[in-house]
Amino acid sequence: MRKLAILMTSLIMAVSMAGCGGAANQVSANNGEAQKENVEVAQEQTEPETDELVVYCPHPLEFIEPLVNEFETQTGISVDVVAAGTGELLKRVESEQGNPLGDIFWGGSLSTMKPKQDLFEEYQSVNEEYVYDNMKNVEGSLTRFTNIPSVIMVNTDLIGDIKIEGYEDLLNPALKGKIAHCDPAKSSSSYEHLINMLYAMGNGNPDDGWDYVEKLCENLDGKLLSGSSAVYKGVADGEYTVGLTFEEGGAKYVADGAPVKLVYMKEGVISKPDGVYIIKDAKNIANAKKFIDFVTSKDAQTIIIEQLNRRSVRKDVPAPNGLEKLENINLIEDDEELVVEKKQEWLDKFKDIFTSVQ
Repeated sequence: MRKLAILMTSLIMAVSMAGCGGAANQVSANNGEAQKENVEVAQEQTEPETDELVVYCPHPLEFIEPLVNEFETQTGISVDVVAAGTGELLKRVESEQGNPLGDIFWGGSLSTMKPKQDLFEEYQSVNEEYVYDNMKNVEGSLTRFTNIPSVIMVNTDLIGDIKIEGYEDLLNPALKGKIAHCDPAKSSSSYEHLINMLYAMGNGNPDDGWDYVEKLCENLDGKLLSGSSAVYKGVADGEYTVGLTFEEGGAKYVADGAPVKLVYMKEGVISKPDGVYIIKDAKNIANAKKFIDFVTSKDAQTIIIEQLNRRSVRKDVPAPNGLEKLENINLIEDDEELVVEKKQEWLDKFKDIFTSVQ
């Protein structure tokens, strides 16, 4: 990665990084050449050739680096990454309409991005045929990238004899002020948890889940974090006992031997894909298409499961070792159309509840 810009609410910090650093488990040179040829197939000859790409991304840096380094190695394209929360980056894309400074938006759950799909260009990856049927880009502008369940992350050094099996256990008074949770208006992982708890605690009816949300907000004790990374880092570092996050955020710490474990809520878990999207009117659109094709390729998706502890959207890539098999999780579903329709209403209601219980 040539350059990394970390954007925060009131602070922008540029971080330069050495490009083309050796990512672990480098794919072979032959595979690299084949992939380079594949991504070039999708490029229209009328699109201007450049050697740059700007990526807006809410993923943690340790997730970004191996894939961006490999993309740069294969293509020779210099990638600049602007990292921040999903909500903050979406506002940036909206404010830059007509003259975007970014080319790719990499991350953000489908529940968060679907209402904003008009901000992105239509493009079908050359790898779409290998994607699970329920993960295909049927909208035209929303390419699926990984499949990520919502989980509870637990610090095993701090939890003691407190039982954590699901959402109900987070109401234990002993956890008051010790639960890491984000503002769902700023974090897609937090918004997915809001959806999950409404359906799980409402027994399939989200309207019946708000009583639980109010009780949870009381136990948050006025603490609401601003970004997804603050949740899993806070739990791993011992600042919080438990946290509400995506599986991937906690899985890396489990794999690295940190004193944490992942709990799949017994009341029900919603597993949704996140995605990768080309920003409308992107200046480096040919390279943006190459990036979409790269991150959905078998090589990149294999890096994802072997090094980065995420579940692939491809049918020909197995599940990561060490993660709970989906068949052992109590998976539930939401009403996708209703979730899109109710998003702002639910965000406003959460804000009102959180504010009122303080």
